[in-house]
Amino acid sequence: MYRRTLLASAALALTALALPASAETPWPERPVRILVSFPPGGSSDLVARLLSEKLSASLGQQFVVENKPGAAGTVAASALQQAAPDGHTLMLSNLTPFNVAPIRFPDTPYDPIADFDHITYVGTVHLGLFATPSLGAEDLTGFLEMARAEPGKFEYGSSGVGSWGHIIAEQFQDETGVELFHIPYKGSGPMRLDFMGGVVPTIFDAVPQNLPAVEEGTAIPLAVSAPERIATLPDVPTFREAGFDILAENWLGVSAPAGVPDAVKDKLDAALSEAMADPEVMAQFDSWGLIRAPKSSAEFSDYVAAQLAQWTPLVQAATQ
Repeated sequence: MYRRTLLASAALALTALALPASAETPWPERPVRILVSFPPGGSSDLVARLLSEKLSASLGQQFVVENKPGAAGTVAASALQQAAPDGHTLMLSNLTPFNVAPIRFPDTPYDPIADFDHITYVGTVHLGLFATPSLGAEDLTGFLEMARAEPGKFEYGSSGVGSWGHIIAEQFQDETGVELFHIPYKGSGPMRLDFMGGVVPTIFDAVPQNLPAVEEGTAIPLAVSAPERIATLPDVPTFREAGFDILAENWLGVSAPAGVPDAVKDKLDAALSEAMADPEVMAQFDSWGLIRAPKSSAEFSDYVAAQLAQWTPLVQAATQ
């Protein structure tokens, strides 16, 4: 009797070991929302939609992108914080709501580190200064000459007050001595519509979503905020090459409310890593200028905290 019981117990143990991870972690059990803090058309939205398609296919549930723009990304981040920590509400997290807004708005209703699980690092994109061909500036030197000759005449667009485009534009004015007039928009999408329509002659915006306009000749890239020239715009100098200490990257990742079970986080991270290793996804990321660098979840969380410290003086200087 004892021997039969022992054999049965051993068989059950072996069966449990043979069960796939999905049996141990049934998540996702229903459709998963991926919040995006900007309107459709920006780099966060593009990346979220590409990854949601891959996750839907690999995990057997729909991953649905939900755009929740407003208040420098805090609308989406607040909704994420308040969601149940069960892995069914995620966010395509980025710089603005986690590293800019909490400094600009002291009453931001969340802690960007303690209130979230920053699970998977996706990559970074850099910012560019773009001009319309009708402006008549063929390069950064030409634009600076025009702007210095007529202070306050030339307008620039950003994706909103307190956005990284706004912060870097303020730093640009401080370092170059030019005076520009700020037109804030509610996201990159509507800003670029006005830019393409000639309403605003220059914009400070992420590189990826502006590459088609550059290829069509309807946008002229004057400089980028990368530490060195980027592969998608190899002929465009960095701000540092021009003598200005301007360096900025907008990181993208996938985050959740604090308290998501480790098994769910591990399964999501593995699925995202698999999706981002897909040749189709890698090629799309490369075409957008999204720069990948492997980070564990712990390294990603530390990176978000380090970025908060790095952006604090820039945001404070720009919003005084």
